[in-house]
Formats: sequence, C-alpha cells, structure tokens
Amino acid sequence: MSLTDKAITQIRQLIASGVLPPGAKLPPEPELAAQLGLSRNLAREAVKALSVARVLEIRRGDGTYVTSLQPSLLLEGLGGAVELLQGDPGAVLDLMEVRRLLEPAATALAVARLSDDRLAEVKRHLDAMREARDDVERLNAHDMAFHRAIVDVTGNETLITLLEGISGRTLRARIWRGLVDTRVAARTLAEHEAIYAALADRDAVLCHAAALVHVNNTEQWLREHLKSTEASPVTGPLE
Repeated sequence: MSLTDKAITQIRQLIASGVLPPGAKLPPEPELAAQLGLSRNLAREAVKALSVARVLEIRRGDGTYVTSLQPSLLLEGLGGAVELLQGDPGAVLDLMEVRRLLEPAATALAVARLSDDRLAEVKRHLDAMREARDDVERLNAHDMAFHRAIVDVTGNETLITLLEGISGRTLRARIWRGLVDTRVAARTLAEHEAIYAALADRDAVLCHAAALVHVNNTEQWLREHLKSTEASPVTGPLE
C-alpha cells in the first residue's frame, strides 16, 4: 500500500467511525495532517482522491466536507466504468449476467410497493416505446425510462443506482439498434408488454418470470451476435 493509500484509509476510517459524519467539515489541512501524522502533501493528495470518489467535497473558500455518502452519489462512477468496458465483449456479457440477476428480483420487489400512479408512469413509457419502434434513439430513451420507473418503485437507492449503472444508455442503444436491424424488436417490445401486464396484475412471481425472460433473451441475442462477429468489440458491430 502506498503512503497516499494509507492516508486515504486513515481519512476513510474517521468517516466510518463517525468522527467525521456525513456533512461534517474536515479540519484545515495543517491540522488534519498533524492529526493523522502525515505530511501536508499526503493529506492533500488523500483529500483530492476522496473528492474524486465523491466521499469528500472541496468547497473553494470554505473548506472540505464529507458528502451525504448516499449510494446514488458514491456509485455514480459505475456508469462511466460501464461505458469504458463496452469494448470488451467478455465484460459486456458479465454485465448482462449481473443485470439478469438483479433486474427480475427488482421487478418482483416493485409489486408490493406499486401505486396506481407509478403503474401509469410505466405504461406511459411502454406506450411511447410502441410509438417509437422505428426510432432507435427514442426507443432507447423510453426503454431506459420504463425499467427505471419500475425499479424506482422499490425505493432502494442502492439497487436503483446499480441497475442504472449496469444498464448503460449507450449499451442499450447499441443493443436496440442491433435488434431493429435483425427485425426482432417486435418480440422485445412484446416482452416489455408482458412485464407491464404482470405488474398490472400485481403478480410478483409472474413479474420475476417476465423480466427474466426479457433479460435472458437480450443476453442470448447478444451472445449470438458477438459469436457471429467473431467476438469483435461491441462498439463496432452494434453501432
């Protein structure tokens, strides 16, 4: 472990122990360095690294504060990481596998917490998907909104952020473009309709099954597509 890593660990321990709770202001740099037994340069580097990770927020002219430490904040870098992984077919398939594990469970969980207003929002995006079946960009936008509206119902911020990060906008767009090109978009739209119908029936088991079929079919199509293109980077054949 480098000296900077050790400094980062020390500050994280102060936060984890409650000495520096969310929203707390850190001591001035010289005081922080002395408190941790560090040089000022090490303390400064550790603070910079933790600010990039959204653990700390540096406010010019005011000082450095611990952020809210909410999952949506700490995990927001996941989406950027997913975008960088999209040139690696193996990594893309791994992401789809994780989505297959999480999304059906999230869809089933939503049933017990689903209001009529939230169901209407899901239907609005489904209707928009039907209307946009020949417009990949709009189709992709409402596809994401459809699934996001369902997962939002769970109220689980960590789950919401993880799924949104894994199901990156760019990856979805490329998959939809490929589905449209191979004329299986109608089947995929039907899978979304099945998910909505299960939600409307308030049937958690059926919701899980419908979502699993949808993600599994998308994953299977992606595997076949990558195989047919001799595992070329996803950024090429799906654009």
